Amino acid sequence: MLLPRVLTGIIGIPLLLFLIHCGGLAFSFFIAGVAALALYEYGLLLSLGGFRAQRLDTVVWGTALALGLAFDGPIPLLLTAAVALMVGREMFRTQRSLEGLALSVFGVVFLGLTLAHLALIRSLRPDGERLTFALFAAVWVMDTAAYGVGKTFGSRKLAETLSPKKTWEGAIAGFAASIGTVLALRAAFFPGALSTAGAAGLGVVIGVCGQLSDLAESMVKRAVGAKDSGALLPGHGGIMDRFDSFILAAPAVYYYMVLL
Repeated sequence: MLLPRVLTGIIGIPLLLFLIHCGGLAFSFFIAGVAALALYEYGLLLSLGGFRAQRLDTVVWGTALALGLAFDGPIPLLLTAAVALMVGREMFRTQRSLEGLALSVFGVVFLGLTLAHLALIRSLRPDGERLTFALFAAVWVMDTAAYGVGKTFGSRKLAETLSPKKTWEGAIAGFAASIGTVLALRAAFFPGALSTAGAAGLGVVIGVCGQLSDLAESMVKRAVGAKDSGALLPGHGGIMDRFDSFILAAPAVYYYMVLL
């Protein structure tokens, strides 16, 4: 599994960095595509768990919300329309499932609305490109540190019922790595965008929300008995697996920067 994982990274990371650099339409449509694929995988997971979800509607409305948010569209109108039409469709299905409806609407918000905040971060001026790069770098370093320390030194389980391999030792290492990465990148690339305290706070936001995002995705997979969200990325699982840390981290980082 190591070779496919490395090859995927060799191709995927430069492409992602290029799109972050491009920004604008290219990056916004890329993020909307990520949301659409994650929503598709989410629908497959629900089917695997035996839930009668509205798979197509979840992808369509979740992607519409992602595009709407990325391009400053009427989000309240889109969300209201999504809920109303999905409820209406469920009412006239032969085999209705209130649980499936609730999970479908949840997916629209959980993946469509949240991941689109990556495009909003990139659109921040004048440091959106560097902040987006810092977010991805901090998440990658955090995940690597949490995995390495957890596997080598971890003994106390973090959330065994959600992700049996995660440990407190790994989580603390990931948290510290996130703060250290943001501070290092601030000093090197955007000292004027954030104070030292502000950069440390950003690292805290990423370190906490990124790992909570990972557990949130694990909760979804655990509910249906799946190990990976898909197999689209060799050695890495599915799109949800690769972008799970951003589900809660991206909105948190965006609003942290806006409030700052």
